[in-house]
Amino acid sequence: MTDQCSQTEGEKIVTKFKEQEQSFDEFDEAINPPPEVTEFDHVVDEALSRRGFLGGVMAFGAGSFVLGTSVFGAGEAAAQNSRLGFKQVAANTLDDITLPDGYSSHVVIRWGDPMFSGVAEFDHATRGNGESQAGAYGDNIDGMALFELGDASVLVNNNEYTNRKIIWGNRPEGKSETDDDVLKGMMAHGVSVIEIAKGDNGWALVKDSKYNRRITPQTEMEITGPAAGHALMQTEADPAGKLTKGTWNNCGNGRTPWGTYLACEENFNGYFSSSNPDIERTDAQKRYGVNVEDWGYGWAQIDDRFDIAKHPNESNRAGWVVEIDPSDPTSTPKKRTALGRFKHENAEVVVNGDGRIVVYMGDDERGEFLYRFISDGVYAEGADNSDLLAEGTLYAAKFHPDGTGQWLALTPETTGMASAAEVVINARTAGSKVGATTMDRPEWVAANPKKAEIYCALTNNKNRAIKPNAGGDPTPAMGPNPRAENHYGQIVRWWPSGGNHTSDSFTWDLFALAGNPTVHQDAYGGSVNINEGNMFNSPDGLFFDTKGLLWIQTDGNYSNEEDFAGHGNNQMLVGDPATGEIKRFLVGPKECEVTGAAMSSDGKTLFVGIQHPGERGDSHWPEGGDSVPRSAVIAVTRDDGGQLG
Repeated sequence: MTDQCSQTEGEKIVTKFKEQEQSFDEFDEAINPPPEVTEFDHVVDEALSRRGFLGGVMAFGAGSFVLGTSVFGAGEAAAQNSRLGFKQVAANTLDDITLPDGYSSHVVIRWGDPMFSGVAEFDHATRGNGESQAGAYGDNIDGMALFELGDASVLVNNNEYTNRKIIWGNRPEGKSETDDDVLKGMMAHGVSVIEIAKGDNGWALVKDSKYNRRITPQTEMEITGPAAGHALMQTEADPAGKLTKGTWNNCGNGRTPWGTYLACEENFNGYFSSSNPDIERTDAQKRYGVNVEDWGYGWAQIDDRFDIAKHPNESNRAGWVVEIDPSDPTSTPKKRTALGRFKHENAEVVVNGDGRIVVYMGDDERGEFLYRFISDGVYAEGADNSDLLAEGTLYAAKFHPDGTGQWLALTPETTGMASAAEVVINARTAGSKVGATTMDRPEWVAANPKKAEIYCALTNNKNRAIKPNAGGDPTPAMGPNPRAENHYGQIVRWWPSGGNHTSDSFTWDLFALAGNPTVHQDAYGGSVNINEGNMFNSPDGLFFDTKGLLWIQTDGNYSNEEDFAGHGNNQMLVGDPATGEIKRFLVGPKECEVTGAAMSSDGKTLFVGIQHPGERGDSHWPEGGDSVPRSAVIAVTRDDGGQLG
């Protein structure tokens, strides 16, 4: 693998990304390409025939993938016994929220809305400044959770990133021109903690609430767990390696039974750059995509800790799960290094039968791994559970083609790595060393509240069976990742042996393969519970409601053309694990991602995140007219006041 493209080609790649014509993962791959191999050439069209695929035979032989029995029952009988009590909405390309008849939505809060008195209202002409953004709601909502603290309803939201051409749209070229521009972009990242209340016009922000807080890339944080104090975590500003600043590019989330919020750092690498373009990057920096060019945010311009030539260890202090106490705005967030360092999607927390805490996590990059953490300590209601995520064992998943699997412990003994600290800091390398299964970009993981059953959205992987991952691990089309050049994605589920989440063995199947049956008659048409009426691509967000229904959110191709004809805008669907039935519930506005969700305790309000509407310039949601498109949280309710679902 070459260290970087030629300067001319590299400049072209960076320029293309900065003009927002590429996604984060496409940019990562272009500027830091995986090794080319030819050993996958045996994957041929014959292996991908719909009849052969759904019949259980591919080029790799019988049993090379497993489809759930419920999927095959998802037909007329399932529809007649449907638990999905709403009329499915049609796919569309409207610049609005589409819901079933009898449901309504309203905006709760938008990017740039002031959270405190004295902070200026959002200005569509200037998009604010560094100071105003620091006191206003952050940009591009992703994961969220609702905490009911006494009489207060506290909503915690990740603010993953910002669209540069929008936040700097007041500049002629849509690029930062001043240090304050860069600061404004930085302050739009992080986490927003807000109190909301329901009034005559629905749910809205409680300005100046004692709970309101912005957590930004400059907020002090404690480093805990096996990596705390290790030499790879030490910097000039923090020679002890136990304190750091900030969190950014937080994607999905988790919540603990002791009332804390887990923010998950994903594409942290794109904010680092080098003042020395000829610097020789370490193997670890290459594996995680830390490069000499950032993604156009320019943070090293105002804070040199983002310059890897000056502070080579700083990037090791990002890529973690961050635990936040929403009940105490003075508390110090904690980076939980025992949960591993990678491009976290979300962190699904389960209390096992013996009281140990199990956290399931995906690493959202092509060909990376699915992880599990098991705490050493046990949870006890009412006890001090504050450090349960500080110590435990990290595992990576191995899926076998016959529908079985195992969790492989990541320890110095199993990996040959020098210490537990090095294992978690370079968790990707540890996963490669034990032979974990390369996955099609593991996104959100969700646990069924009704049984010991876990689901994971595998959003897509155009490199499946074409290229290895960034560590050189093979990516054959088999098991839970059965399609070469997978542009549609699938949802895998598994059952821990004996219903014990700490068991090292499990069985698995595929709940759904997204696709387009109007275009393809082979495996790319999708599984049999996918049809012309409910088809979608790139499943991303997942969460279960209290009824045990699976809500599916998408972040995929919204061109509505060719392979994606009829898919429309990104959307939210509902699936029934018992029957395999899937129905479309919501369609988002143009060019958005539908992501992040939280349900009120009475089941009557669903909060949903609408991220990056108009990311390519073709939306004015939610305010319409000539307004700036703004990421926002909406509240969805039934018109009759009943429960959703």
